[in-house]
Order: sequence, then C-alpha cells, then structure tokens
Amino acid sequence: MTRIASEVLVERLAEWDVDTVFGLPGDGVNGIMEGLRRHRDQVRFVLVHHEEAAAFMACGYAKATGRLGVCLATSGPGGIHLLNGLYDAKLDHAPVLAVTGMQETSVLGTDYQQEVRLDQLFADVAEYNQVITNPVQLPGVVDIAVRTALARRGVAHLTFPNDLQVADADADPWAHVAPARPPRSAPRYLAPPGRPRQEDLERAAALLNAARRPALLVGAGALGAGAEVARVAELLGAPVVKTLPGKAVIGDDSPLTTGGLGLLGTRPSEELVDDVDVLFMIGTNFPYTAHLPEPGTVRVVQLEADPVRAGRRLPTEVPMIGDAKEGLRALLPLLRRNGDRDHLARYQQAMQRWRSDMRALQTPARHPVAPQYLMAVVDDLAADDAILTCDSGTVATWAARHWTIRGDRGFYLSGNLASMAAGLPYAVAVQHAFPGRQVIAFVGDGGFAMLMAEFLTAAQHRLPVKVVVNNNNSLGQILWEQMVLGYPEHGVRYPEPFTDFSSWARACHGYGAKVTRAADLPGAVRAALAHDGPALVDVDVNPDEPPMPGKVTHEQATRFAEAFLRGQPRRVAIASTLFRDRIQQMEG
Repeated sequence: MTRIASEVLVERLAEWDVDTVFGLPGDGVNGIMEGLRRHRDQVRFVLVHHEEAAAFMACGYAKATGRLGVCLATSGPGGIHLLNGLYDAKLDHAPVLAVTGMQETSVLGTDYQQEVRLDQLFADVAEYNQVITNPVQLPGVVDIAVRTALARRGVAHLTFPNDLQVADADADPWAHVAPARPPRSAPRYLAPPGRPRQEDLERAAALLNAARRPALLVGAGALGAGAEVARVAELLGAPVVKTLPGKAVIGDDSPLTTGGLGLLGTRPSEELVDDVDVLFMIGTNFPYTAHLPEPGTVRVVQLEADPVRAGRRLPTEVPMIGDAKEGLRALLPLLRRNGDRDHLARYQQAMQRWRSDMRALQTPARHPVAPQYLMAVVDDLAADDAILTCDSGTVATWAARHWTIRGDRGFYLSGNLASMAAGLPYAVAVQHAFPGRQVIAFVGDGGFAMLMAEFLTAAQHRLPVKVVVNNNNSLGQILWEQMVLGYPEHGVRYPEPFTDFSSWARACHGYGAKVTRAADLPGAVRAALAHDGPALVDVDVNPDEPPMPGKVTHEQATRFAEAFLRGQPRRVAIASTLFRDRIQQMEG
C-alpha cells in the first residue's frame, strides 16, 4: 500500500504527542481521513456534529491540558465553521492547530465548487498560516505550525489541497531551479526560560515590601501556581482578586481571596481595587479597565509571560516577564512578611458578609427555581475534583458566584471572546482528556440549543458528560444589558412554553430529567451525576432573576429605572424578584 502525504501529517502529529483530533469529514479531507484511519492506533479521531464544536473542543482540550489541541474540517463551509472556536483560542491564548482541506490544485482560482481561500480567511486568526503545495514540505511545516501555536499560545492553520493529500508521501514533482532542500527539523519545542530577570525581581520585591494596602489580581496565566500565589498573598497580607478565567487559581474557600472582579465579581473586590496602593498582576491581561484602579492612583507590578501584554492595561512600574509559577518561586525569598494584618482582615470580614448574602439567595423556597439555588445544588453534590465548563450569559454569573473552587476542582469558559455555545463542546473535550474525572457543563437554554447535537456526540463516544441547563427561556444576559442601557427588553425571550431539553437527552439514549420545582432538584442532579453515561438535567429557573453586579453604580441604577419607566413589559415580576432577593439577604 502506497504511503500517502496525509500519513506524514498524521505521523508527525503523533510524534508531537498529539493523541486526539476533533473534526468532521468531508470530500475536501478524504485523504487526511485515510491517513487518520491508517494510524488510528496512534491518533484518535473524535467525530463531532458541527465544525464549530470541533474548534471549541480543541480549544477546551488545550486549556485543560496545556497541550496542543487539534481540529479538522473540510474545505469551504467546513473550514468557515471553525472560525468562532478558533477565535476563542486566539483571544484566550490556547495553543490550537486547525487543519483544513482545499480543492485540488488544478482547479484553484476557477470558482470551483466550495472554493474558499481558507488561508486568506484565516489570516487574522492564525499566528501561522500555510497552504501545503508540495508533499515534501511535510513534516517541516507541521513542526513550525506546532511550535508557533505553543510558543505564541495561539492558532496555527494548515490547509491541504485534496490532490496533495493522496499524493505519494515522497513526491517532489517539480524541478528545483535553485539548490533548495526541505528543512529537516525535529518534533521538539523548548519553552522559553520562565524565571524573570534578577534585577526585575529585586525591584518588584522592594515595591511589594513597601506596600501598605497591597492586592493581587490573578488570571488564567497563574493556573497551576496556586500554592505560590497563596504564599505571596500571605506574606504581604494581600487579598487575592481572581479574574473569571483564573477562578481556579486558588480555592474560593480560601481566607485570602475576595473572589472575582467586574460585572460577575464581588462587592469586596470592587471596593478593594479602589483602596489599594500597590497592585500585583499575575498571569492576567484583564481587559475590563473600568473595573481596574484609576491610572496613576496605584503602583503596579506585573508578572506576565508575553512582553507585548506587560503594561497593556495600566501604567506598570515593574513589569516582569516569565512564568507565573517560576517567577513567584524566585520572588518569594525576596519578600518580607507584613506584620500589619488590618488591611487583609478588613476584606476577610467583607467576604464573610458577601458569602452570607450569596448563601441567602441559594434558597429552595422560591418558585420558579432560583438560578442561584440550581448552581448551589450542583456545587454541593459535585466531586471535589469535578471540572465545570460554563457557557456565556447569565449562567456565567451564577457559576462565578456559586460554583466553589475547592480541592482539585477546575473551571473553564470562553473568556475574552465570551462566545455562547462553548460550554458543551468544552465538556466533551475535557472528558476525553480526563476520563476518570467528573465533568459538568453548566449552560443556558440559548447556548445549549446552538450546539445541542454535541450531546449526541457524548452519547456516541460513551462519555459520561453531565449537562445542567439553566433554562430561563430567554437570552438572559442581553435582556439585562438592554435594561442597564435604559431600554425596555425586546427580542430576547423565546415564545412559551419552556423547551424540554430532557427529551432530547433521552432520545440520544442518555439520562434526561426535567425539573420545574426546587424540591425535585437535588434528586435529579444526584441521579444525573450517578448515571454511568451522559446525563442532562433541564431546570426551569426564574426568568426574572437579574444578574446584578457586585456593586451597582449610580449610572446603572438610573438606566435600570429608566427602562422601567419606558414600559419594561415584566417590571412587576422583576421588581418582585429584586424585593425578595433583598429580603432574603437581610434575613440571611
């Protein structure tokens, strides 16, 4: 059997320790599919139902493992469908390789069926973007693509014409005008040194040691450095604020943290950023500058892996370039213990009040079901090493505030892109990567409906993914954004009745339960978690529960009131919900 060029691609990916490719076949990648078939003992192909999901899966896989995620799509529309998931990888700095098909070289430029120049289309999303034009380019360009994705923490793209996929693996059909020879590289990647420069460490230590009201702001770049973050915070007496992608850096039950920042964050964190004199940013490029201190009011130290991102959000007095874990380990011996604990104690007390307020909202006494109670039930019953993947929308607020990072728990979502529909594909990919762990997708009805076919993917691959649908029969986040802008809601609620997604789960031969009463919720979640295959719990929650910011500004309150005065159609139900929230917080 003749060895074809596609086998070189697959073999080289295997040499890079790629063990999984997420994708959907088509006539533009039949040669690559044959290469995967011939090497199925080395690289597993995970057949999905939509290419967008394949890209999300590659991104989720990369985030959860730190390894390269790989997705495959056919030419034309298949490649186009990858883009949303690839932009998720680009914006969240996840290393992903996208492989696409292209029409045969003899018809390129003739407006052939499904002819789309995917290399041009992917020019913005990809750090490395190459059309294969000769089989002997492989494996050199594969090496460059993989190294680029890993080094730049982004997307690489290879598009492979159909005829070259099945060409002889050693074919080199053209005469060489110049004495050129394909590169002979090795499938190895050497990460840059992670220890910042000594002079930068010393400058950072001097500034941090002099701080009176310090705080740490940690992000996804600090995942895996939780012990070092906690030690630095304890030495400095500095509360730790976490970005949402960095939620799992340290436990939510830690006495050192004030939780998240921003619209989905906590009141203590919002108050803290207005109070600090030194802010130490670790592994974050937090984009929401409205929630950061006013430039010039604080002194800033930053530990960042990418020199381009250092100092991007605030004037940074001491930027340090390096890995979070290695950098903090090098910094720790230079720090002195701050004997004044008043600053930390003040925010510990504020967090006790905040946690009490949040617990008060986790009540089973309401009908319809309070979404805070739904998330609290999942939080209580899930394992201490469970991984939660979360969709975008109001579900992110409930997960941010009511999913507790403890033990070895994980948390992943579409961060900077904030795309809907990522939660379920992420869960499928994470379950592939960690087959022995509990993986739960917490999704809204809007996001789930977009890629709900991937529940069938989980069933067909016998993955025990658990899906919890926060069903408010609306595009909840947009609804509240309209009101905060002062507009009465429009076009954001689906016609009643509420959809019953549990019937879809059962049709896929999974476990499915529909919950409309709070009393039935714990039993349904417990049964889903115990089920030995994919399971879904669809919960009708209060559609009028607002995802209120941790600290409501005067402008937000004014515009919210304006929406009511302009004729908000459900103002009575919303006002009643807000009133009950406040009463329960006071009673709690």
